Amino acid sequence: MRMVKVEASVSLRRDLDTGTEMQRDAVENIITQVIEQGDHALYTLTKTLDGAELDQLRVTEAEMEAAYAQMDEELIEALREAMTNIRDFHQRQLRQSWLTTKEDGTILGQQITALDSVGVYVPGGKAAYPSSIMMNVIPAQVAGVKRIVMVSPPQADGSLPAGVLVTASELGVKEIYKVGGAQAVAALAYGTESITPVDKITGPGNIYVALAKRAVFGKVDIDMIAGPSEIVVLADESGDPAYIAADLLSQAEHDERASAVLVTTSNELAEQVSVEVEKQLALLPRKDIAAASIRDYGVIYIARDIAEAVHVVNELAPEHLELLTKEPMNLVGKIRHAGAIFVGAYSSEPVGDYFAGPNHVLPTNGTARFSSPLNVDDFIKKSSIIAYSKEALEANGSKISALARLEGLEAHARAIDIRLEGNK
Repeated sequence: MRMVKVEASVSLRRDLDTGTEMQRDAVENIITQVIEQGDHALYTLTKTLDGAELDQLRVTEAEMEAAYAQMDEELIEALREAMTNIRDFHQRQLRQSWLTTKEDGTILGQQITALDSVGVYVPGGKAAYPSSIMMNVIPAQVAGVKRIVMVSPPQADGSLPAGVLVTASELGVKEIYKVGGAQAVAALAYGTESITPVDKITGPGNIYVALAKRAVFGKVDIDMIAGPSEIVVLADESGDPAYIAADLLSQAEHDERASAVLVTTSNELAEQVSVEVEKQLALLPRKDIAAASIRDYGVIYIARDIAEAVHVVNELAPEHLELLTKEPMNLVGKIRHAGAIFVGAYSSEPVGDYFAGPNHVLPTNGTARFSSPLNVDDFIKKSSIIAYSKEALEANGSKISALARLEGLEAHARAIDIRLEGNK
């Protein structure tokens, strides 16, 4: 890994990947096909792009039963326990509607309403992601969303992985379609004969999925446009090199463009981690991917002291941050920008990915400066309630009219004046 001294300006932020012109054109073409041809486009594109010829788009009960037959019961129990942890955490995020009454009889408030429907995209391809299902579906359920639709690209034989189907079933998701890519996003946004459109689309995907989500935003809401995964480990001389190397590689194996960064005050630890990364890297099944990530986006920053190290972390605003110092809890309050903060030697990043409870859908590419993990608030909307009393309007109506006329909106002012005149 590259080792550098901290400079005045530190940044690993990359421009959001907007794809090539060819990719953007391809996505626009796919969306147009789905709008114009509906299910026919989904069947055709699935055969062309995924190599799967489908008899039907929607997953059947028989497919669900077959998936359970392939799953080990202990693994199902682990999924159930993870679901409980994730649900308990998100339950604490629930907001309540509220009303307040003033002395003049005015009632003001805010009504919290869950979205009617949400589409969850679950990536396929080289791997299956049951954890992605849990992290997207559970906060929507906690929020009170009644209709949750899941889409995922089929394997070549037209099936979805057993882990994906069992996880969806355990969560009670009934509406599951074997379609992926930009065409799945288009179907969720615009609808087809089989798929009724939704109000919001969440979930990660490749560049084509990301571009499609960006293209349909406005027709529907989306969660975020996520970039490659990131991890920053802040460690002092007490850090364990083997732990740190393992955690850096846990993100590097995601993607060739994933970034793995160590910020440390110890030259000795920096050297040890660098050696350990190479040692562990050689043994990884996905070592080619991880090696490319470490080569291009792996960095060790050597800071003068902890204060400078914290400054670097806040500049990077990482998706995942691990604090591996003698007194890690003392640093938590100093971290202003991070998607998730993992505190102490036993809070390895995968603990949050799968089991602890907080959401693993996190802001990337420095956007932790202004955005948050996926949460219950992403699946609700707020309506303001205004019940103005006659007394309040008589007391404040002339001020409201004056403000309206200040903006040149005479009809606004007269809507108030007519009520004041009627009350004389």
